[in-house]
Amino acid sequence: MHAWPASEVPALPGKGRDLRIHDTATGGRITLDPGPVARIYVCGITPYDATHMGHAATYNAFDLVQRVWLDTKRQVHYVQNVTDVDDPLLERAVRDGQDWTELAERETALFREDMTALRMLPPQHYIGAVEAIPGIVPLVERLRDAGAAYELDGDVYFSVDTDPHFGEVSGLDAEAMRLLSAERGGDPDRPGKKNPLDPMLWMAAREGEPSWDGASLGAGRPGWHIECVAIALDHLGMGFDIQGGGSDLAFPHHEMGASHAQVLTGEHPFAQAYVHAGMVGLDGEKMSKSRGNLVFVSVLRRDGVDPAAIRLALLSHHYRSDWEWTDQVLADAVERLARWRAAVSRPDGLSADALVEEVRAALADDLDAPAALAAVDRWAERQTAEGGTDEGAPGLVSRTVDALLGVAL
Repeated sequence: MHAWPASEVPALPGKGRDLRIHDTATGGRITLDPGPVARIYVCGITPYDATHMGHAATYNAFDLVQRVWLDTKRQVHYVQNVTDVDDPLLERAVRDGQDWTELAERETALFREDMTALRMLPPQHYIGAVEAIPGIVPLVERLRDAGAAYELDGDVYFSVDTDPHFGEVSGLDAEAMRLLSAERGGDPDRPGKKNPLDPMLWMAAREGEPSWDGASLGAGRPGWHIECVAIALDHLGMGFDIQGGGSDLAFPHHEMGASHAQVLTGEHPFAQAYVHAGMVGLDGEKMSKSRGNLVFVSVLRRDGVDPAAIRLALLSHHYRSDWEWTDQVLADAVERLARWRAAVSRPDGLSADALVEEVRAALADDLDAPAALAAVDRWAERQTAEGGTDEGAPGLVSRTVDALLGVAL
């Protein structure tokens, strides 16, 4: 599966700062020192209802991570998946009377278009769950053969009790996990499971649903969590720097994935930091496919909204916060974009050397994009009111906003 084209990232003078970021597993901020190549895995979409503003906010957060690392003169090895076969996708295809593969391909293509328009840097490896199946099957077999998985009516489950570190990612107690498991695709009440929290690794073929050759597992398809584990281990290995996604993935997805990988390899941790973006709401509720209260990037673009304004609207909220999309949020972003473009359109201006460091410092401090925007606001306000004589300043501001915030002025 191919990703989308990369926009050029301007080089800035000097060198950026190491990223200090909130880690869900420890509940505090840690400073990451990835070495010359930073490694990040971000969980991708299940391709239906793409690309809503919740998606966009999540991928914007991890785009900032990439930009901070690139500014430190590191390379970035970024991997993202597409869950292109899963119960919700199949259910949507049935509801709409569509072939599930056509639905997945169409929505993935739309997602690529939206990511390109928003100038999100693409992953080096963009992998669909279906194409990863040949690598998933051996991992499930290894877990089964090691006694970390068991069969139940043809399905194969992972035994969470085989991982001594289970629970360390989310920090939740058993009851909270059970409730979230039931809400988020698990089956804690299924009779015969060793532990209600045990997640499915391989689902035996169901009539009317797609299936693949699972070798000794029989025909079927993979569970959700093992897909990402197989892709991450194949392309990044253990101990990569950031496992990222929305806050609703901390449990069960990231918790279960970490346990799968740790039992498979005997190593800990799966990732150095677990980083989660907040939820975006609309009309007082979380924006979600099940509720149907979605604002789509493609619809805004079709209505003539500049993608740079959409990006500024996302950046105006801290990535870890839950917030609500409103018409005013977008209007404020459109007005900010106009002010910034007017300020950098002058042939000269106020020195921007200090601004570069302000933006760097803000983003290195747990991706504080609102503080970075405020710094540019102050420069633009003074530039408009006072002006200056530095001929290189407007260009430096434009390059800084482009390189670190992904906004083209």
